[in-house]
Amino acid sequence: MKKIVVIASLFFLTASLWSQVYYRPQAYRLMFYNCENFFDTENDSVKLDDQFTPEGDKHWTPRKYWTKVYHIAKVIIAVGGFYPPDIVGLCEVENQEVLEDLVHSSPIKRFGYKIIHYESPDRRGIDVAMLYLPARFSPDTSMPIRVKFPESGSRPTRDILYVRGELSSGDTLHVFINHWPSRFGGHIETDPKRLYVARLLRRHVDSILSQNPSANIVIMGDLNDFPTDVSLMKGLHPRVDFDHIVLDDIYNLSYYLQEVKGQFSHRFHGESGILDQIIVSGALLDGKNGLFTSVDHVSVFTSPFLLEKDPDYPGYRTNRTYIGMKYHGGYSDHLPVYIDLIVKR
Repeated sequence: MKKIVVIASLFFLTASLWSQVYYRPQAYRLMFYNCENFFDTENDSVKLDDQFTPEGDKHWTPRKYWTKVYHIAKVIIAVGGFYPPDIVGLCEVENQEVLEDLVHSSPIKRFGYKIIHYESPDRRGIDVAMLYLPARFSPDTSMPIRVKFPESGSRPTRDILYVRGELSSGDTLHVFINHWPSRFGGHIETDPKRLYVARLLRRHVDSILSQNPSANIVIMGDLNDFPTDVSLMKGLHPRVDFDHIVLDDIYNLSYYLQEVKGQFSHRFHGESGILDQIIVSGALLDGKNGLFTSVDHVSVFTSPFLLEKDPDYPGYRTNRTYIGMKYHGGYSDHLPVYIDLIVKR
C-alpha cells in the first residue's frame, strides 16, 4: 500500500508541475487508448460484468480498480509528454462513473478534462468516450451513432462516438471514436460485422465531406482489424497512397505505420499489427486549411513500461492487466496511438 501511495504522490506532483505549462504550442495532440476492461467493482444487473466484482472470477477488488485508474492516468500523462493531450479517445470503459474517477480523482485531475460519454447497448457494458481540454476544444455537437445489424438476433455492439467542435485555433474538427466488433468467434463469423460498421462509418464521413470537402476529420479507435483487412480496404476504403492528396477523401495513416515502419499496437500469440488506428481527411494532409499532419506526426506509443518480454514468441508483448484469469497488474493489451495536428498560421 505504501508503494501505491508513493507512486500516486509522484503522479500528482508531476501533473501539478505540468499543469503550469499547460498547452502544446502551435499543435494539438489527439490520442486513443483501449483501456482493457476499465470496469468498476459493482455488479450491474443489466450488464455481463459479473467477472469484474470482488466475488467474480477475476476478483476485481477496489485496490485493483484504483491501480487501473492510476495506470490509465499515467498513460495519458506519458503520451502527452510535457503537455497533456488535448483530446483523448477511450474504449472499453464501463460507465460515466469510472470516467469521473479518472478525471477527478487521479493525477490528471489538474488538467481539467471534460467528458463526453453515452451508454451503449453492448452486452458487456463497455463503451467509447472522449476526454477533452475545454480551453483547447469546444464541442458543439456530439452523438452516439448506433450500430444495428440487419441480421435477426445479432448481438448489439458499441456505438461510434461522433463529436464536432472548434479548436482554440478557430478550426472546426470532426472526431469519430470507434470500437468495432471483436474477432471472438473467428474471422468467418465476425468479418461481416466489422465490414458493416466500416460502411456505416463511411456513410457518415461522406455526408460531412459532401457538404464540406475541406472538412478536418480524425477517425480513431480499436477497429479489431488491421489496416490491410477487408473491413478497412473495402468497407471504410481509406486511401493508403500519400503522394497525391485528394481533398475530399480519407487516408489511413496507420497503414503506413504498420506496413512501412513495422509498428504494432496489439500482439496476440505472436501475431502483431495495428488494430488501434488513426485515419484523417485529405484536408489535414493538404494543410491549406491551416491545420496539417502527416505520416511523421502519428505514432504508436511504445514506452517500456507498457511492454514486456514475450516468453513464448520472439520480441515483446503488451503489459496486460490480466493474462487469462490471472491478475498480472499491467496496463492494457493494447498500446495507445496518437497524432499531432500542427497549426500552420
